[in-house]
Amino acid sequence: MSGVAFDTQRAALADVVAIPVTPFAEDGTIDRDVHRALLQRLLDGGVRTLTPGGNTGEFYALTPEERRSVTELTLEEAGESATVLVGVGHDVPTAVATARHAAERGAAMVMVHQPAHPYVSPAGWVDYHRAIAEAVPGLGVVPYVRDARLHGSRLAELADHCPNVIGVKYAVPDAARFAAFARDAGLDRFVWVAGLAEPYAPSYFSAGATGFTSGLVNVAPAMSLNMITALRSGDYRAAMKVWEQIRRFEELRAANGSADNVAVVKEALASLGLCGRTVRPPSRTLSEEARAEVSGIVAGWCL
Repeated sequence: MSGVAFDTQRAALADVVAIPVTPFAEDGTIDRDVHRALLQRLLDGGVRTLTPGGNTGEFYALTPEERRSVTELTLEEAGESATVLVGVGHDVPTAVATARHAAERGAAMVMVHQPAHPYVSPAGWVDYHRAIAEAVPGLGVVPYVRDARLHGSRLAELADHCPNVIGVKYAVPDAARFAAFARDAGLDRFVWVAGLAEPYAPSYFSAGATGFTSGLVNVAPAMSLNMITALRSGDYRAAMKVWEQIRRFEELRAANGSADNVAVVKEALASLGLCGRTVRPPSRTLSEEARAEVSGIVAGWCL
């Protein structure tokens, strides 16, 4: 992969990185027609980076076949209008197979989910990501870091072996730790994506991030794009105005260890008549009280 192509991928990460929901039909299968409509709404709203297989898309609740289907559908819908960053994970052979499928179908990048394993050593973290990155040398690779114990030097070590590791989705809720991690890894060596979305974007941008992930963007694309426009221009006052508007919505998503993270987004979409509210276990649909609160918040946004 040429440097020019990787530059294009880096630019796509320095943006609102949308994590689309995966809508389900009444019979429990993926509702492909609704999925296409939701993706088109994102594209029409100005979103240019899409991540099928993200946590807001219920990655861990999808079967391997469904994950492939979501990837293919997203790539078809995006066409030349957006860059696609495919979520991969689980055991190494599964992650490699998913990454190779993404490459074969024309994706630009893969995001490697934080290893879902009770025993993750720093050296093992490098080995896990190296196996995936080396399997798809033509794709940009973006580790999803959620472990506060990981040191930035390990990311630098990984990139020494794998030059296609070009960005990081950093999702530890600590701006000071992020600032140190980025500088220990190499601030200018990677694209830093605030992986905890709009609530953390202003503080992470002040420490070197240039993009952020978003589930909110499914509901209100303009709000997410307004925030990144403000952050790019250094207008933190304007960015915080958006922050204030979405604060309660994001608090509901983050409550109780993010138990209702996806359910809140789907409830918001349901209140707009865009998507069913169904989520798969171990997530759950919201209580009547929470549903009413989400609906009220969205109505107040005047979308």
